[in-house]
Amino acid sequence: MARYLDIHPENPQPRAITQLAALIRDEGLIAYPTDSCFALGCQLGNRSGLERIREIRHLDEHHHFTLMCRDFAQLAQFVHVPNSVFRMVKASTPGSYTFILPATREVPKRLMHPKKKTVGVRIPKHTFVQALLTELGEPLLSSTLLLPDEEEPMTQAWEIKELLDNQVDAVVDSGDCGTEPTTVVDLSGEAPEVVRVGAGDPSRFV
Repeated sequence: MARYLDIHPENPQPRAITQLAALIRDEGLIAYPTDSCFALGCQLGNRSGLERIREIRHLDEHHHFTLMCRDFAQLAQFVHVPNSVFRMVKASTPGSYTFILPATREVPKRLMHPKKKTVGVRIPKHTFVQALLTELGEPLLSSTLLLPDEEEPMTQAWEIKELLDNQVDAVVDSGDCGTEPTTVVDLSGEAPEVVRVGAGDPSRFV
C-alpha cells in the first residue's frame, strides 16, 4: 500500500521532504506533481523502479526517460549541451520543457535511447519538486504519469492513490499541478525538432 504524503505547495515541510528522499534512496517509486502534470519518479540507479515505470506505462526500450534536474549546472553534468543550443536551453529553464540531448557517461546506459545515446532532461518550475531535488542531491529519473490507452495524464493525487496503490510506494499531494505534459524538443540533431507540443510554448524552437 502506498504512503499518501500531503506536502505544502509553497512551504514544503522539511521533515516530509527528508522522509520522501529517504524512501527514494531505498529504491522507492513515487507519483508526484510537477509544473506540467503528475510524474512517476525513482532514483537514477534504481533498476527495479525503472522496470516498474515501464510496466505501469507499457513502455518499450525506445522510450526517452527524463532526468528531472534541480538547475542548469546539474543538467549539464548529465547531457552534452552544444554551444549552438546553450542559450536556447538556458532561456527555457526552469519551465515546462523536456530537452532530448546526448547523454554523458554519468547516465546509466539502460536509460539512454539504444541507438541515439540520448536522454531527456528538464528543470521544473515547482517549489515542492525543487525542494525534493535539493534534498536528493541528484536528478530524479521520471516519466509522465500517462497510463496505457489514456489520452491525458492523471492530475488528482487521490485518484492516483486508488488506482496505483499496489504499484507505487508513495503518492504526493502538493496542491494543484498542471494538466498538460511538457513540450518535448529534440536538440540532438542539426536543427531543433518539436517531438511533442505540451505546456511549453513551442514557437521558439520552430
